[in-house]
Amino acid sequence: MLGRLVGLRLLGVVPQLALVSALVFALTYLVPGSPAAVLLGSRATPEGIAALEARLGLDRPVWVQFQDWVSGVARGDLGTSWYGGREVTDVIGQHLLPTVCLIVGGTIVAVTLGLSAGVLAALRQGGIVDRVVGVITAAGIAVPSFWLGLLLLSLFAVQLGWLPVLSWTPPDRDLGAWARGLVLPSLAAGAAGAAIIARHSRSAMLEALEAPYVQTLRAIGTPRRTIVLRYAIKNAMTPILTVVAFQVSTLIAASFVIEQVFTMPGIGSELINAVARKDIPVVQGITLVVALAVIVIYLVADIGYAIVNPRARPQ
Repeated sequence: MLGRLVGLRLLGVVPQLALVSALVFALTYLVPGSPAAVLLGSRATPEGIAALEARLGLDRPVWVQFQDWVSGVARGDLGTSWYGGREVTDVIGQHLLPTVCLIVGGTIVAVTLGLSAGVLAALRQGGIVDRVVGVITAAGIAVPSFWLGLLLLSLFAVQLGWLPVLSWTPPDRDLGAWARGLVLPSLAAGAAGAAIIARHSRSAMLEALEAPYVQTLRAIGTPRRTIVLRYAIKNAMTPILTVVAFQVSTLIAASFVIEQVFTMPGIGSELINAVARKDIPVVQGITLVVALAVIVIYLVADIGYAIVNPRARPQ
């Protein structure tokens, strides 16, 4: 049954990729202005713009351009940057590591703090710990990630000097500086996700603690620690998988903003630069990779949910 679920989910990816490809291509060509004029800058003339558009293939029908782009993507060729003449795959590869590190760091913060706070609040329902967690989670959801990033940067990097202002150092150059530089961006990126996960995990934990089987375990004298660690947490975490998957996908979008705050050379920063200079192949390539990453995250979450909850598998 699990194999059937995986097959169905993989089949569902095909139309999703087709739709995403069409949207990515269409949105980049809906941006007003001529990319050739931007590339030429002050040297732009009507004749020069027309000649450059012909060289870039922009004078061809849109559906022909789309067909060529899709065929290239199917071969793993995302095109060539109009700005620097480099392969788009090379551009993405150059900027991918900072973004991946930020997303992984933010995910660790969100999952670790969120689950810990949610379970602790449920176990101390109605007490001061529960109230404090409630206030902190409300603030975590309300405060924008970029504003939190600025606050953290001002306090811990500028005022106290505990952590570096420049947040990105390649790990092969200085592993310690790389780790220290990721602390503040990871906290800023993962704070909102931690707050949301905490709320959901608290509700799920309370529901698990009130389940009939837990009442039976209490009646036969099972220690509370055993009930919580062996039974309640396991069953409470099952519905949290989809929440975690959603938060990881939103972290991808949040990382683009965090990269700007902490001057990290990730794909979010490169995407913003590519949009500004109308480097359409780079915009299309990065957007497609991000969309594919989100699809894969939800695919893994669906399969993981079916593994821990057999009732979700197709019959």
